Amino acid sequence: MNHERSSFLFQQAKAAIPGGVNSPVRAFKSVGADPLFIKKASGSHIYDEDGNSFVDYVGSWGPMIAGHCHPDVIKSVQETMTSGASFGAPTVLENTLANMVIDAVPSIEMVRMVSSGTEATMSAIRLARGYTGRDKIIKFSGCYHGHADSLLVKAGSGAATFGVPDSPGVPAEVARLTLTAEYNSLDSVRKLVAENSGGIACIIVEPVAGNMGTVPPREGFLEGLREICTNEGILLIFDEVMSGFRVAYGGAQELYGITPDMTTLGKIIGGGLPVGAFGGRRDIMEKLSPSGGVYQAGTLSGNPLAMAAGIATLNIIKQPGFYEALAEKGQRVAEGIAKAARDAGYPIYSTRVGSMFCAFFSKGEVYDWPTASQCDTSAFSKYFLAMLDEGIYLAPSQFETAFISAAHSEDDIEKTIAAAAKCFKLIA
Repeated sequence: MNHERSSFLFQQAKAAIPGGVNSPVRAFKSVGADPLFIKKASGSHIYDEDGNSFVDYVGSWGPMIAGHCHPDVIKSVQETMTSGASFGAPTVLENTLANMVIDAVPSIEMVRMVSSGTEATMSAIRLARGYTGRDKIIKFSGCYHGHADSLLVKAGSGAATFGVPDSPGVPAEVARLTLTAEYNSLDSVRKLVAENSGGIACIIVEPVAGNMGTVPPREGFLEGLREICTNEGILLIFDEVMSGFRVAYGGAQELYGITPDMTTLGKIIGGGLPVGAFGGRRDIMEKLSPSGGVYQAGTLSGNPLAMAAGIATLNIIKQPGFYEALAEKGQRVAEGIAKAARDAGYPIYSTRVGSMFCAFFSKGEVYDWPTASQCDTSAFSKYFLAMLDEGIYLAPSQFETAFISAAHSEDDIEKTIAAAAKCFKLIA
């Protein structure tokens, strides 16, 4: 495929934007190529500035669960825009979406809208500290919760892709308050809790890890976290920015039947527009300003266009049978890619939760960051570029999740599996 115009635009961008991109993983640096500049999207496809068409498994990193440019979402945003794009004041749309979220997510009795996942997790942790009067937090290696200072410690996603798990600019005094356990290891959590008795405000976890590839929780892991937190007076925060409304309408907590104290959301509840949210038990949320003393604010929080897009999206995905059909598509794609690898004699480890899936370039099981980090990223890069040439757009990192949307057709799936069969043979 010809990518000349995208490469030209990237060179221009590097003169004005650090690294040529506004979010690091977009730079394609880990796969040794220039990024595509996207011109438009529709349904399950994206189109770049060179006129190439791709079956899209990134979906703007998750929110396009109904497909790009769904007519109901477009109509809702357009109608809302005619009345104004931003007011910095309350609107009825905020009430509507808030109540839809409360009705859907088991742990949420009250919710605060923000503008990004980072803002949601940062604010939830501040609230947990304010509520408990404790300073330390526990997170897990390879789990990414946004780029707030206290969370950019042994993070996954872009930080892992570029081999910079601890960013310069994060003060040692801040990092010292972030304790890091291993995902799927309750023993590592118990050890930290015992060593810091009475000092831990919260444990924050992706219930389905999506920033070191798709890594499901092992049986008993989430249940164990819930028990530890309950016994120790620690707040359990599920970061469902990725899994919320993606693996089930009520998120991973509905899927696995585990209720955290607080939940962070993003992605889908904005229908592709910038949005985030955090919510939880009423007694916790009422500590938040202006009803309580824990401060959080944002001019664009509850932006009417984002609220309208979110309401439209949630109305689409709450229809009966939506998630069953989505999971079936996810299963066909994930199993089809895994079979293509086996047929080519190439070792991969395949994972899937609903419509989230990943092909790990590893001979062994992947269940935490140490096992994920053993993947053959060089082989992944070859696979990624070969799939791109076949018109399949995957995330440009081994440590990211792929997403299926309702718009992916049987032809899309068959094309993807055929492309995978061809590409595994090339790199075997």
